Amino acid sequence: MSGIDTLPPLREVIAAHGLSARKSLGQNFLLDLNLTAKIARSAGDLTGCDILEIGPGPGGLTRGLLAEGARRVVAVEKDARCLPALAEIAAAYPGRLEVLNADALDLDWAAHLRTPVKIVANLPYNVGTELLVRWLTPPVWPPLWGSLTLMFQREVADRIVARPGGKAYGRLAVLAQWRCDARVVMGLPPEAFTPPPKVSSAVVHLTALPQPRYPADPDVLQRVVAKAFNQRRKMLRAALRGLVPDIEARILAAGLRPTDRAEQVPIEGFCALARQIAAD
Repeated sequence: MSGIDTLPPLREVIAAHGLSARKSLGQNFLLDLNLTAKIARSAGDLTGCDILEIGPGPGGLTRGLLAEGARRVVAVEKDARCLPALAEIAAAYPGRLEVLNADALDLDWAAHLRTPVKIVANLPYNVGTELLVRWLTPPVWPPLWGSLTLMFQREVADRIVARPGGKAYGRLAVLAQWRCDARVVMGLPPEAFTPPPKVSSAVVHLTALPQPRYPADPDVLQRVVAKAFNQRRKMLRAALRGLVPDIEARILAAGLRPTDRAEQVPIEGFCALARQIAAD
């Protein structure tokens, strides 16, 4: 007995199916079902929700999500070796688990889900940031999902929740906190995983706001923020040179100083600058 369901412990599942984490896929398996259930609970009340999970591997978090009452889990797994183990979970939870053997970067996942939707995942390290940016920048806001509960390397988690003035503050912090409430809900040491990664991990919970905190055109804001932090050591007037012809005047009109550096500018300031640039 696993403690959360009648399926075997994950170490037995991995041994039975000959699974091993592949570095090329950014895999690190989380085998402690108490931890996976805790991550599932950190996503809030799952009853009545469809859950999108990316990279379930042998299904530890999948089992936690189902045991905690998720209406349905849509699990996207690129590694076909994991499909038999996931099929056993689907059989134990009839009608509540759909497994898609696909690359999450190429999939129209929304077509498989009914609202309300939450995204919960121990993201593969090699695609985690790209997926987060995609979820934070949909063409329509509020998005299909109501919350994101995602595991990242601790360094990435710290960048998502960072405040202005520090080295961790950057593009991810602006994009995440402009449209979401973001907080770190738990940390995990390397030894919690098989194989242990070289860095610690953390789970970040992001709740979508009904409206962004400050008005701004999303595409313009993304361009401004990306260019500003691409050369974060430079003053704004130098980092943003070439974005528009009269960039220094626009910086001043936004209430900022041309000598500021990107890490000093709060989200409200970036949004004001995006509005000035979009004013043409």
